Amino acid sequence: MVTASTETRRVDIGDAEIHVEITGSGPPVLLVAGLGGRGAFWSEQVAAFADHFTVITFDHRGCGASTPDKVVYGAEHMANDVLALMDAMDLEKVRLVGHSTGGAIGQHIALSHPERLEQLVLSCSWAGPDTYLTELFRTRREILISCGPLAYLTTGTYLAMPSRYLQPQMKSARAFMEERLAAFPGLEVELSRINAVYTHDLRSRVHDIAVPTFCIGAMDDQITPPGFTSELARLIPHAKEHLLDHGGHFCPRVVTEVYNEAVLSFLQG
Repeated sequence: MVTASTETRRVDIGDAEIHVEITGSGPPVLLVAGLGGRGAFWSEQVAAFADHFTVITFDHRGCGASTPDKVVYGAEHMANDVLALMDAMDLEKVRLVGHSTGGAIGQHIALSHPERLEQLVLSCSWAGPDTYLTELFRTRREILISCGPLAYLTTGTYLAMPSRYLQPQMKSARAFMEERLAAFPGLEVELSRINAVYTHDLRSRVHDIAVPTFCIGAMDDQITPPGFTSELARLIPHAKEHLLDHGGHFCPRVVTEVYNEAVLSFLQG
């Protein structure tokens, strides 16, 4: 693996400036993070993917190093941000890998602007809510409002990562959580992002997705359980399904090697 240099840009999409990082060369692959909204989520994918592609990561509006205090109005609004970013960067067509909420964004783009996508990877994502997902995010919302960001981020971290992976990292629990708290975008922004999860429902439309699609998830995912991945693969014509034995919701970070191998096999196929 060759270590590629990374270019950092700040891209104007009209009502926000988006922090973008570009690594590697070749056909463009756009990695879209989930609820946390930070391109750094993909740190374990960038180097591996950059051996074959131009890898583009970015912080969503209101998150990370992008313009702060910018709320979102649902997954479709977030998808429009991605399209505006592509336009501003002269990216006519990309391979899009979307994790969780990033997968919801990818579904909207595949339906509204399929000509902009070469391939679509839906990573630990979902087509529409069920009682499990609705109650999970209702509870997380209540924790955020009633107990504050630290309790919200702590419970979210425990949900997203298997204990055998998380436990060794928490020798200093305070330092571990303070790092996450520093990246918290603010109450109003985070509540708007949770609402985007609540309201995402394309279950009756994803059968119209014609972009080559790969659905990947993990059997022990507690946030978007594997049934959601299987449902997407069943509803989207000719979609491929791949369920990892373990890795949890953050499988791109927990079981990096097997995750990267599976996704790269699809992107290069």
